[in-house]
Amino acid sequence: MRYLGNKTKLLPFIDHVFDKYKIQGKIFFDPFAGTAAVADHMKSRFTVIANDYMHFSARIAEAKVLNRKEPNFEKFRELYNESPFDWLNNKKYEPSKNGFIYNTYSPAGGRMYFTESNAAIIDGIRLDIERLYKNRILNATEYAYLLASLVESVLRVSNTAGTYQAYFKFWETRAIKSLTLVPLEIEESASIDKGNRVYCQDANQLIREVSGDIAYLDPPYTTTQYANMYHVLETIVKYDQPTVFGKTGRRQNRVLSGYSNKHNAIYEFEDLFRQLDFDHIIVSYSNQSIIPLQELVTLASRFAVNGTVHLEQLSYREYASNNVSYKGENEGLKEAILYFRKDRKIRKSPLNYSGSKDGVMGSLTKYMPKHIGTFVDAMGGAFNVGANVVATKKVVYNENNPYIYSIIKMLLQEPGDSIVNQVQLVIRSHHMRKKGREAYTSLRDEYNNSPTPLLLFVLHIFSFQNIIRFNSAGQMNTPVGNNEFSRGLKTRILQFRSKTPNPELLLSSYQDLKYTDYPADTLFYFDPPYYLSTAEYNDGKRGFTGWNTDSEIELLSTLLQLDQLGYKFMLSNILEHKGRTHHILKDWAKEHHFHIYALGLTGIKYPRAEVLITNFDPLSD
Repeated sequence: MRYLGNKTKLLPFIDHVFDKYKIQGKIFFDPFAGTAAVADHMKSRFTVIANDYMHFSARIAEAKVLNRKEPNFEKFRELYNESPFDWLNNKKYEPSKNGFIYNTYSPAGGRMYFTESNAAIIDGIRLDIERLYKNRILNATEYAYLLASLVESVLRVSNTAGTYQAYFKFWETRAIKSLTLVPLEIEESASIDKGNRVYCQDANQLIREVSGDIAYLDPPYTTTQYANMYHVLETIVKYDQPTVFGKTGRRQNRVLSGYSNKHNAIYEFEDLFRQLDFDHIIVSYSNQSIIPLQELVTLASRFAVNGTVHLEQLSYREYASNNVSYKGENEGLKEAILYFRKDRKIRKSPLNYSGSKDGVMGSLTKYMPKHIGTFVDAMGGAFNVGANVVATKKVVYNENNPYIYSIIKMLLQEPGDSIVNQVQLVIRSHHMRKKGREAYTSLRDEYNNSPTPLLLFVLHIFSFQNIIRFNSAGQMNTPVGNNEFSRGLKTRILQFRSKTPNPELLLSSYQDLKYTDYPADTLFYFDPPYYLSTAEYNDGKRGFTGWNTDSEIELLSTLLQLDQLGYKFMLSNILEHKGRTHHILKDWAKEHHFHIYALGLTGIKYPRAEVLITNFDPLSD
């Protein structure tokens, strides 16, 4: 198929990468399917999820990955005693006043994409395919296969250089041949997974809805828009009689790809890498693409396990077949494949702190904007959110509770194995154990006489419900609980780190942050004490300032100021709890046209339906 970026000739190179890095799994995702050459190639090995935002490409993908081989068209053959290809090719099609292709893309419409006779054939075959499907003579996969075959056949008689950005002003030899509907070539496999499915969506939207093992990414490489290059094929498949404009008859309402925009492409990739819920990420690109290859590798490394990205390259000479002319200006052109394992792990903070967001972090991430330069965790708490955010510049942890701040600082700045050893030493030397009241009280007294973050952290491990509570005199007074230093907690200490290296740590209230000092691409995240519920840090009785109506209104005012300054914010909260409604927050969000997203339930004893409120749409900002 004559299609820009077709990967048929690159399949051996892709197989080489799979073999070299021992890439395995069950679900294969191809969100930029194009002609579905790669998805078709993989359908015998994996459950395939294919997608393309162009309708004609999605139909091609359906034809290939939902069919094991060319369909038998059993019902059609029963009725007509021949194949649909013979039947359609033997029909005589005449120009029709309602034929959109004839009246728009042939000389009858003032354009020379097709001869008038071929345009009439295209109209006739396209509408016959629709009638056969409507009358249930074709099933869904047979319908897709015939449409894809029509696209393939149309390319053979198009009066163009291969795309539809322009047409020749003379009739090229192949264009004057009569169109014959030929079967689409697909890879035949012994069987295919019944779970294969195909979407026609924006890739960056779809990645928020699917997950699996292997994602193969083949986005546009250049500033040329596929919606412009293949608009005629899109119209043939959709046959929606669009409003067209200009000499080339482009569709007026068409969606352009951010991957073909020099300013937006890197942000599209950032969002793609952040949102992909797959272990293995494979990216087809080129050393002469819209984003410099090294810049793309650097971005990918931020999301890769241990920052490791493998780069494989194939020269243009090796990629091109003997039948493709080789031009000297392409001598430095190389097809490239980036491969990395996505760091999908949510690193839960070793500090067990009420209201922590590790359980909803996956959902919360889906609603983050495409680009995050700086991320400010303005009410950082246990740092479960900020530590799991990849920002291209930096992450800021801000916390106004000095006791919590000191523990997080220790956990981030001291080696994990050193902290584990120190914790174990304190436990052994003080004979700490589950429900060991005497030893616990002795350690608590020691801490209150000479406080250190380490001793407070150990006390928190053994305290009642892991609560860190102080009296009005500043003395830690939480009683002993039914907890111990578990293997899981030890692992959390060893693995805890910020995905964005070297986070900036601030001990201050959110009110004291100098917001206007932050760059425009900063995302501020707020996780306040919840107005409808109480915890040890917001009831005003544990040695800390409580959270009341005035506190809530002050925070909402701050968020409005950020919005007016042009910053993006995210606010975690609850709107309903134990039969009560947070009317002020709900009405505030509605009044200012903010977005509300459901995150899920948190909390064990009293589950709460968490929501996220943002002043931006994650897919358009």
